Amino acid sequence: MATGTPVPATDGNIYIPPAERTGNESIVYFTRDLSAGGLRKAYAKVNGQISGNVAVKLHTGEKDGPNIIPHTWVEELMGNELAGATIVETNTYYEGDRDSTEKHRETIAHNGWTFAPVDIMDEDGATDLPVLGGRWFETIGVGTHMLDYHALVALTHFKGHTMGGFGGSNKNIGIGCADAVIGKAQIHRSADGAQWGVTQEELMERMTESTKATIDFFGKHTAYVNVMRNMSVSCDCEGLQAQPVVTPNLGILSSTDILALDQACVDLVFAMTDAGLVGNRDLVDRMITRHGMRQLTYMRELGMGNWNYILIDLDNGGARLSLADAVAHAVPFEG
Repeated sequence: MATGTPVPATDGNIYIPPAERTGNESIVYFTRDLSAGGLRKAYAKVNGQISGNVAVKLHTGEKDGPNIIPHTWVEELMGNELAGATIVETNTYYEGDRDSTEKHRETIAHNGWTFAPVDIMDEDGATDLPVLGGRWFETIGVGTHMLDYHALVALTHFKGHTMGGFGGSNKNIGIGCADAVIGKAQIHRSADGAQWGVTQEELMERMTESTKATIDFFGKHTAYVNVMRNMSVSCDCEGLQAQPVVTPNLGILSSTDILALDQACVDLVFAMTDAGLVGNRDLVDRMITRHGMRQLTYMRELGMGNWNYILIDLDNGGARLSLADAVAHAVPFEG
């Protein structure tokens, strides 16, 4: 996907490979262990600043959604390292089984998220958080209950996304913490009133500004975990209508740098091509055609992290790991 010559970083349909990036490096941890134990292992490396009243932001899914993080994995994590934490969500901007608090709670229970408290953060409306340095917003609407928490753990199923190209920690927070009535409309609604009128680079930038407001609120008290399993080109918001999974499963990654983590996940998907693996083309095409790379470059412009990183292998004594070695043991979709 590289052009051989520098490309404008604002071109969200162009993948910029590691060799063409400059700047500092952050640490990203990687394990091939796709299990509750692997999730705990990855989280344990990034939890140093997580204390107090902790919010765990994850996508609890549409009814019977096949690709979400298994709730049994999360139950084990929240029974140990995250004991006492609260799962947080917001209602959806689209019509369905999660567009009201009542329906959302029914769906949450249906999907098995009954082992810990679940807070619908916009149940009592929205509050504004400042967006520092953004081009689209001065403030963004988030669920009022967000202000009750001291720390945030983004526990994210990494996958494709119909509008965003991919859904990593940035999407999980930027869309997932914005309230259903004000914040999500700020991100998606165009000036002419079209509900889904904002697309491509502008959508990536608006979503990222929303994320920045939330992580600025929590400061250093944030941690990010991305699970690269059952990666359809579709978001988990599509539930049973999601496109079939063809991308191989990879592992679980964690970091205290949101940009480095999402960038590493994107790099791993692209690295499958160099490794001769099959099945990643649909996800690569989804990222490129929706201009999803702009999520990464705009996070960098806003000072949200580093797009260079050192990948640490948690399965082999903390050795430095190459992208090629990380994808060498990718396994077919579980089914």
